This record gives sequence, C-alpha cells and structure tokens, in this order.
Amino acid sequence: MIAGTGIGTCRGTGVGLDVGPGAAAETKSLAKSPPPDLAPRTPAGTTSSNPANDTALKLTGRDYISWSAISTFRTCPLKYKFRYIDGLEEETVSSALVFGTGIHTAIEQHFQANLAGEKQPTLDQLMFAYRSAWLPHEPEQVSFGSRETRESLDDLAGRMLTAFLASKHAGVNGRVLGVEEEIRGKLVEGVPDLYGRVDLLTEDRDALAITDIKTSRGKWSPEQVEDSGEQLMLYSKLASEISPGKKILTRFLVLTKTKEPVVEEHVREVELGNLQRTLAGFERVWRAIESGVFYPAPSVMACAGCGYREACRAWSG
Repeated sequence: MIAGTGIGTCRGTGVGLDVGPGAAAETKSLAKSPPPDLAPRTPAGTTSSNPANDTALKLTGRDYISWSAISTFRTCPLKYKFRYIDGLEEETVSSALVFGTGIHTAIEQHFQANLAGEKQPTLDQLMFAYRSAWLPHEPEQVSFGSRETRESLDDLAGRMLTAFLASKHAGVNGRVLGVEEEIRGKLVEGVPDLYGRVDLLTEDRDALAITDIKTSRGKWSPEQVEDSGEQLMLYSKLASEISPGKKILTRFLVLTKTKEPVVEEHVREVELGNLQRTLAGFERVWRAIESGVFYPAPSVMACAGCGYREACRAWSG
C-alpha cells in the first residue's frame, strides 16, 4: 500500500471484489475455497493505530471489516456469523456468483493490459480468463438456475464480452491508476478499518473515478444506482488523498445478461450528505456486530441461493 494514503500498489489480480487475499473462510470463491475478502491482517509496509482493529481481530480473526461483510450482515446477520465468525464453508455456490466473478476476471484483465501498456486481449483470451473462475468449484457444488447450464452461461459470457469490447467503455478517459487496487483506512472513530479492492481507478484532468464492474439481469434504474452507491462512497472517502483538489466520481459499469447484452455507465459525483448517511449506517452495523446481535432474516431472494441453508435450519439460537 502507498504509505499514508490507504491505497495499495497496482496488483491486477483479476477478481473484482471489495475484498483482499488469503486468510480463512468466504466470498466470491466460496464452497471449499478460503474467502477472498480475507485480506492480510495488516497489508505489508503499513501499521495500524486503530484500537477497534484489535476488537475485530478477536471477533473474526481479521483486523478490519470489508464492505462484503457489512453487506452480508445487513442481508442476514446469522449468515454473517456463519461466514465471518464461525468460518463455516458454504454448502453450495450459486452459478450467478461464479459467472459474475468470471466476467469480472475477464474485464479486469482487459484493463490490466491498458495499465501495463500491453496489447488489448482478444475475445478468446478474455473467455479463457472467464473460464478460470469455474476451476475452483466442483460441478456438483454449483447451484444452477432452472434454465441454466454451464454451456448456456458460457455462451452468454461470450456475448457479454463481445458487447464490452465493442463499446466505448472498453476505452479509458484519462489514465488507469490501478486495477483491483487495495484500499484501507479508518473512516469512523471506534470502528475497524475498512478494507477493500477497487475494480478500476482512473484519473483525468478534472476528476478521480472509482469504478465498480457489475453484471445484471437488465438495465439499472436510477434507484438501483443510488442504492448500490454506498460502497463506492466509502471508498471515495479513503481515496480522496490520491488526487487532492480533484472531484471524485463514483462509476458503475454494468453489463446486462440479456439476449443482446449492453454495457451501461452510471457516473455520480460524491455528495457530502449521502456520504455522512452512509458513514452512520456503517457505524451502526459495526456496533450490532460488536454486540453479538445475530439472527436469521428469511427472504425469498436471499434464502434461495444461500449456501448455509442446512446450517440455518439447524440453528436454534
């Protein structure tokens, strides 16, 4: 990480998560893989003076908190406990999760080539990167939708990546500063450091842009853009030291999983009022975690693809 900024060196590791490397149990590579949002306890070359990191370390074995952890708690506190405190392996992994990881891997390889000044990867090379996301998972561990097969998803990936390469968004306004960039720092007093990775960090003459790459069943509404912006707002707070005086933009690059895929761009300037609200919510979630408030939160959407269904059924309080 770059000293004093909370920003890591350019790594280009290929998986677009708000997560870090190795440790002991979760996220976009689930099933029998250790969780990708388990970062080193303190990234090399840095020291932490945040006392709340010690509390996090005692609770979870990690001296930070990630947006993935925050999001998981908000979806289902018991799922958070299973994943981050108990370190349980998930029984299954959804095909949508593996598919999304594969698309991220491919697109980040594209931007990594730009960062390194190398030739743009071909569609075949991007498809090779996409397929690598399936390798850690045994076929029987992947839960497919009723109309999905591995072959149908591979075909969809090819169409989505073709649409991406043909879009203006395959190019870069300004210059690429980082791909899968580590970011870490204290945002709220009494709350552990936030640790994550930025999918794409770019800069032009006027602004610093923090980009998150998403896949979606359809085009995003303005409400979806607003509801999804909290993670990038927190990252923008940590990234503000990179380019002092420049405005900071949050940017979503959304690839649709439609018959004819399209690539959408949603860009917003960070507003102070929204940031303060997000910081308040971030703190409240940590206080609940710290207090040991864990309970199931059943919902049709969340439970259908959850990898802890058996553990949840067995839970009795």
